[in-house]
Amino acid sequence: MLLPLLAACQERTTDTKVLARVEAAQNDAAAEDGRIKCALAGSDAFQRICMVDRETSERGLVLTVHHPDGGFRRLLVTKDGRGVTAADGAEPASVAIVDPHEIEVALGNDTYRLPATVKQ
Repeated sequence: MLLPLLAACQERTTDTKVLARVEAAQNDAAAEDGRIKCALAGSDAFQRICMVDRETSERGLVLTVHHPDGGFRRLLVTKDGRGVTAADGAEPASVAIVDPHEIEVALGNDTYRLPATVKQ
């Protein structure tokens, strides 16, 4: 009687691992498409729905983050260790380190998670 129960537990573990691999593959594919995680209009829920364009200007590298509704924000990549600043507008960007490969940028009611190399 215990054997079928143990087999059922093993299947659930395997399903969880498969789900994690599929989810990771989807995140990688979305990242390759230029999509990043964002929480818009004061939301706490991050979704990989924002697109990023990169453009070099006389000021440096400018990232334009596009929202699904057509809105956008421009960020200037800094060379002084701050990460990014608001490229235009009156609202300042707040930057926090999420992990060694990602920063979180809050600008107004919108928050973005951007790939980054965090130096110690």
